[in-house]
Amino acid sequence: MKPHTLLLAAGLLFAAIPTGHAADHKATGPDTAQSSPQPAAQRSEAGLYRFTVGDLRIMALSDGTLPLGIKPLVKGLPPDRIDALLAERFERDPLETSINAFLIDTGSRVLLVDTGAGQLFGPYGGKLPFSLAAAGYRPDQVTDILLTHIHTDHSGGLALDGRMVFANATVHVGQPDIDFFLNRDNIARGLQPRLHDEAVATVGPYLKAGKVKPFTEKSEILPGVTAIPTPGHTPGHAFYRVTSRGETIEFWGDIIHVGPVQFPHPEATVAFDIDQDAARAQRRERFAEEADSGQLTAAAHLSFPGLGRLRRDGDGYRWVPVEYRNRQ
Repeated sequence: MKPHTLLLAAGLLFAAIPTGHAADHKATGPDTAQSSPQPAAQRSEAGLYRFTVGDLRIMALSDGTLPLGIKPLVKGLPPDRIDALLAERFERDPLETSINAFLIDTGSRVLLVDTGAGQLFGPYGGKLPFSLAAAGYRPDQVTDILLTHIHTDHSGGLALDGRMVFANATVHVGQPDIDFFLNRDNIARGLQPRLHDEAVATVGPYLKAGKVKPFTEKSEILPGVTAIPTPGHTPGHAFYRVTSRGETIEFWGDIIHVGPVQFPHPEATVAFDIDQDAARAQRRERFAEEADSGQLTAAAHLSFPGLGRLRRDGDGYRWVPVEYRNRQ
């Protein structure tokens, strides 16, 4: 993809994500009347799910959910196929989509994978502080933040009113994302000003405080924590692989948005993918690797808690959620 095309594509980033109440609409179209009735939305509180990997205590933390318009978002599949795939799961467009973050307590450090949307998605998102408190942690206890990439629903919770929310934390993020989103010169070449401004407002305070440690290649950034660059969705998009006592979990960012569609059709991209071809290639490669390894995976936008494993299913894949446990 040519550089100017890549930059212009960033302007599509939140085309299907609401700001304010923009996407709080009814689904329309010939299939609407035949869609399965959905349960009425209820006010929900903090969301958390505890589990362990080796000696690590890990918590999935909900930042909330939002209605995501799928047919305008997905590229490479006809609308009727998208509707059919959603219907197989008793789901429909717009799809209620989770915003997940994950806390890792190593005993000596407290790591947070992504920070949710903060106040930048209006009524959607912004619940991470409540989920964090319900888990028994304060923001000042977080020592490291592992950003999968600098999109608002992953970095928006970093700052509030220009101040660092996680005052004692070091932010780890791919250098290409810093170069892309925080370089004002990119606005003249097509980067949406809002995306630049939000990156400056959220990541900027940590940069000024010298609390950002970028990486450019696969490397162990903390004991037992490996950053794995997976560029495509954004230039600096990355996974984080965490190991303890022979057990492994891998934290995905936005290699998957629409599980019912992209697992059976990993070739399908989304408008948010800045480099469509690279994002498609990453998804195919990483899905194959995950399915072969059988390792536990934590995903940012699959239904909370976003934990499961991949299995091959014909030419595509099938997501197997973790079993639910509520015991010591």
